[in-house]
Amino acid sequence: MSTSLTEAKIFSCTQSRDLAEKIAASYGIKLGNVITSTYSDGEYQPSFEESVRGARLFIIGSTNPGADNLMEMLLMLDAAKRASARHITAVMPYFGWARQDRKDKPRVPIAAKMIASILETAGATRIITMDLHADQIQGFFEKPVDHLFASTVFLPYLRSLNLEDLTIASPDMGGSKRAYAYSKELQSDVVICYKQREKANVISHMELIGDVTGKNVVLVDDMVDTAGTLTKAADLMMERGAKSVRAICTHPVLSGGAYERVENSKLSELIVTDSIPLRKKCDKIKVVSCAELFADVMQRVHGNRSISSKFLM
Repeated sequence: MSTSLTEAKIFSCTQSRDLAEKIAASYGIKLGNVITSTYSDGEYQPSFEESVRGARLFIIGSTNPGADNLMEMLLMLDAAKRASARHITAVMPYFGWARQDRKDKPRVPIAAKMIASILETAGATRIITMDLHADQIQGFFEKPVDHLFASTVFLPYLRSLNLEDLTIASPDMGGSKRAYAYSKELQSDVVICYKQREKANVISHMELIGDVTGKNVVLVDDMVDTAGTLTKAADLMMERGAKSVRAICTHPVLSGGAYERVENSKLSELIVTDSIPLRKKCDKIKVVSCAELFADVMQRVHGNRSISSKFLM
């Protein structure tokens, strides 16, 4: 019996095209040909313009809201399943709708679980994603999930800055585990911001736990949405005597007035990955690509090799 691997092919959803091209180039193969047709009412239909029968497919697409990005991924998964692809891996650098991972009040959905089920029903046989909003979302899937950490690309960049008196900070209590992991790797102190929300995306009060006097502070978070928490935390730390404040956030959602808040804040720099394409340029935003990380993991998955070396924390 032959033990040769099935052919690997990489395809991209529309909004992740730039990242997918970088991943394909790093992987060493060309991006597959897929065409999306759009009807006049806005309905669209992706079509694989090459045979995928018996192949291992990697379909790359972040599913940040609105719903079009998720719907395109689902349609491509279904098309691949019906075209007899052997393995269909949904490569989702940003897994959208992940903040709804539990019932925090009565009569609300658990959207992350629902979307996990839909992805599997559509045809995904494996999921590769990065920095989920909550680690336990992996348990919502019945298929294998490779949960990568952006620390793999952020830590080398942080070390290259050669910051003295470095302190790692979490912008909220929920991110303290991530902050402690970074601090352990960088052998630095940790401070935590305690915040109270008036409602979603609106902070009523913020307090600092720890001393940042004379420190170069790096805030660590999985995503930046409106940038309200980050900018408020940066302002608070500068008021408390910090030398400088930077932030590293894996997913640059940057909705609403986020760009303006970042530009006008006391942040020296906001460091993000290209899991979501930026809507516009900002002098304070530095993008560190995650393409090589995903390409390497995809090659290891295709070759049935371990990826444990990619989990820095």
